Amino acid sequence: MGGTLNMASALDAYTLSDRATWLKFGNKGRLDILFQSDPPLFNPYGIILVNPDKHPHIKTRDGQTFIEWMLSETGQTLIADYRILGQQAFFPTAKP
Repeated sequence: MGGTLNMASALDAYTLSDRATWLKFGNKGRLDILFQSDPPLFNPYGIILVNPDKHPHIKTRDGQTFIEWMLSETGQTLIADYRILGQQAFFPTAKP
């Protein structure tokens, strides 16, 4: 994504970017956010456990523990509280 933003900056062009990359990106040049917060632009992240039947070497219990923590109130709060340059980078959506 950083490479795409670099090219858009060099060409004075338009592109789409995820929020966290945009906030961290240092070479914005004349680029600016034109549109955000519209449901069709929602960029969800997901988490799934690798199938242990297909990959028996994985640490299933550890993976499931991590998933449960990410979906917990604590995990969701930490995701919501993560800031880049003072701005919220991610918006958690897991429901208890």
